[in-house]
Amino acid sequence: MPSPDRRPTLAPWAVHPDASRGRLHAEPEDATRSPYQRDRDRILHSRAFRRLQYKTQVFVFHEGDHFRTRLTHSIEVAQIARSLARRLRLDDDLAEALALAHDLGHPPFGHAGEEALDAAMRSHGGFDHNGQSLKHVTMLERRYAGFDGLNLTWETLEGIAKHNGPVRAPKGYIAEYDFRHSLDLTSHASAEAQVAAIADDIAYNNHDLEDGLRAKLFTMEEVAALPLPGAALEQVKLQHPGVGAERLAPEMVRRVIGRMIQDVVDETARRIEVLDPADADAIRAAGRPVVGFSNSMAEANRVVREFLFERMYRHWRVNRTMGKSKRVLQMLFQLLHGGPQMLPDGWRERAGAAGTPGCARVVCDYIAGMTDRYALEEYKRMTDPDTAG
Repeated sequence: MPSPDRRPTLAPWAVHPDASRGRLHAEPEDATRSPYQRDRDRILHSRAFRRLQYKTQVFVFHEGDHFRTRLTHSIEVAQIARSLARRLRLDDDLAEALALAHDLGHPPFGHAGEEALDAAMRSHGGFDHNGQSLKHVTMLERRYAGFDGLNLTWETLEGIAKHNGPVRAPKGYIAEYDFRHSLDLTSHASAEAQVAAIADDIAYNNHDLEDGLRAKLFTMEEVAALPLPGAALEQVKLQHPGVGAERLAPEMVRRVIGRMIQDVVDETARRIEVLDPADADAIRAAGRPVVGFSNSMAEANRVVREFLFERMYRHWRVNRTMGKSKRVLQMLFQLLHGGPQMLPDGWRERAGAAGTPGCARVVCDYIAGMTDRYALEEYKRMTDPDTAG
């Protein structure tokens, strides 16, 4: 006997799957899955999603097996987003799909890779990972005979493009795609997309604290001085006197995540009560996000973010690795932009002549899709005379 569906009835302001605006390329509906379940599954089966396994979150893949990658981060964001969406009576399948897709456009080596590609593309329109995520799911994935991309629903594409808020001055691929398939960029995204965005914030800070402790970039005593994790640590010590150090950080993190989720639920309920939205379009038309932290939690989260920025993201060990990573991508771009004949089949034909704007964008797409491991291997193949091409 099948287990009962324990999902709550969707709120009026949720995105309802039976009211989807559909797909750019019409397809028959699936008999057993909602449109957003289908989107989630297409994202999970995409090459871009698989490659996240070997893309840096903060630490390059060879620095340790227990540090988070873009893949594990995306899965953790999806879990938080799904939990939040259910408690807020939103469509948890759409929230999960957006959480899984939010980092598909990140290049190798994390933010250092993004900075390197943006600098290399400065005279060709720049580089933005949100635009690159949209490009992956609408163009670069080539799995289907009838269309490029994954042919996701309008609601999923909207959330990928503007989960961080309205895009009032679109550029690059987001502007190009919106011209042929409008995503209403000047409005806010759905509540489900806002849930995915705040789930990213919750996961990012908490799990970076845990990874930073594991890497010994800072100490538990320093973390204990921060208001939010410090309070959680005190709770752990009171409930579990003498708990070992290896259990302390995970216990702290799960308590902080729980507190942050509850804060978002409470604050969102307050904003919803004030707004009294009739439907999902009322959420989009609101002048501010409806999903968010309370002022006190936003401040506590800001303190953690500033701590991580100073003690982790600017740590000399991280800076040294990121500096080397930037040079790898800069050299790859320089060599391939000047010599597109060295690109693999398919990419070479799309790139065209050396030095042209179109060539630059194809080279950028090729590099952005690399994993850390593949980028290092490609760099070695192209610069080491003793390594076979």
